[in-house]
Amino acid sequence: MEINVLFFGVLADFAGVRRKHYTGIESYSDLKHRIFDDYPGIEHYTYKVAVNKTIINEDPLLRDGDELAFMPPFAGG
Repeated sequence: MEINVLFFGVLADFAGVRRKHYTGIESYSDLKHRIFDDYPGIEHYTYKVAVNKTIINEDPLLRDGDELAFMPPFAGG
């Protein structure tokens, strides 16, 4: 399946990209491994994940065309 991944804040700075398209994804675990392979060290950052603009707290069941956002902690003011 095809998945679009968005990186925000320090994660985008670390990865050097704000958006990445992945193909051939089989599961959320597979996607995380691919991201960690592409950007070694990014797994050490603290972040939340949103699938199609909804923050998740457990591994989601992905569908073709889903958009995942990896978001570091942020504060408003």
